[in-house]
Amino acid sequence: MILHDFESGFSVLNRFIAEIRDIEIQKDPMRFRRNIERIGEILCYEMSKTLGYENKTVQTPLGTKDIALPMDDLVLCSVLRAGIPLHYGLLNYLDRAENAFISAYRHHPNGGDDFEVIVKYFAAPSLDNKTLVLTDPMLATGRTLENVLKALESHGQPKQIHIISVIGSKQGVDYIEKVFPKGTHLWIAAIDDELTKKGYIVPGLGDAGDLSYGVKL
Repeated sequence: MILHDFESGFSVLNRFIAEIRDIEIQKDPMRFRRNIERIGEILCYEMSKTLGYENKTVQTPLGTKDIALPMDDLVLCSVLRAGIPLHYGLLNYLDRAENAFISAYRHHPNGGDDFEVIVKYFAAPSLDNKTLVLTDPMLATGRTLENVLKALESHGQPKQIHIISVIGSKQGVDYIEKVFPKGTHLWIAAIDDELTKKGYIVPGLGDAGDLSYGVKL
């Protein structure tokens, strides 16, 4: 796996990461969603530098100009519901991409620490020979992305996979490196050291879905 970790860099990205972690600023869900969207835009811009390009001639009112334009067939796939703001951040820049959506949630069958990831809703175009961009804001254990990858197998074989995440754990990053194809890119804003027994990132930020859209039952 090719890791792109932006935590040690100095940019406005740090401000958005600080705000989504801040328990006081988190009280404003619209601001939280917008910051996740902004982070998606920044990571999308960085990812775009690795796409395939082709020179095109553009006609202006006064002449012509050659410019390199991205030519990859892209499919953006987000994990519902927490991935929606991140998805829109990418879609703001990659507005010609196809879109896919999948629901995945943790089920604790005995109410304890152990859980399984349940995938229920899935809608996607063909992935054959396309560039697949998976978006999930929290990369905790990595098992959600593993189950998403398995579900996507029925829709074809992408030529390249990119994962875009906001905050991850070291354990989760190590896990997806084992289960995803060699050459997969991971674009992530921050990686935290700890993971609780229930699979939550520490210090993390809490539940990204609840902070975006309200607490679920």
